[in-house]
Amino acid sequence: MPGSSLWLTPPPSHPLYPILSFLISQRLPSDFPSEAGAADARLTPEFFAPHMTLSSGISPDLYGDNPQRWLDSIPWPSTDEVKVRFDGINSQDTYYRRCYAKVKLDEGIKKIVGLARARGVNGEEDANGAKTQEWLEWWRKEFGPHVSLMYGDVPISDDRLKEIAKVVEEGGVKLTEPEGNVEGDGWIGGVVWLVPTDKDIKDWKPIAKRVL
Repeated sequence: MPGSSLWLTPPPSHPLYPILSFLISQRLPSDFPSEAGAADARLTPEFFAPHMTLSSGISPDLYGDNPQRWLDSIPWPSTDEVKVRFDGINSQDTYYRRCYAKVKLDEGIKKIVGLARARGVNGEEDANGAKTQEWLEWWRKEFGPHVSLMYGDVPISDDRLKEIAKVVEEGGVKLTEPEGNVEGDGWIGGVVWLVPTDKDIKDWKPIAKRVL
């Protein structure tokens, strides 16, 4: 994946952080080894921190040798403005979106995603810029907010996806709650990570963090 990315992770003290980490790194690869890996059986599943990608394709030239200063210069929304709420599970025929929990798209999510894109890629101040508004509409249709659960090359059937959803919910994640605000259905606020995603997945580590 070219360039760096901005992620939003659950607060490290939030119950979902260890729950999602365990599902991603152990439970799902154990129960669904083909889907959580690659078509080539010699390749092992990819493990990654639980996160919602805000934007990718960020040039390292933008933050230079002081990524923390750049990240801190962005006027991120406050904790209570950003509510990550799960809205079911899905699979797309793309390696990085092989299986993911959908996230409800509300104004808070659009604001933080748009801000990340505006500052990280488009050279605009915030989500209201023309380029960013156009990109947000494209992103909404093509990707939408989500939290990846598995990367992989192997297609996932509808029946298999239902099995995965059952395991995820048994693990403590509530994928769909009409009223919201139920334990396990998401998190509020979080930590923004700046991650050089042009490296191998095993080396995806934050070089700067910012608590909302």
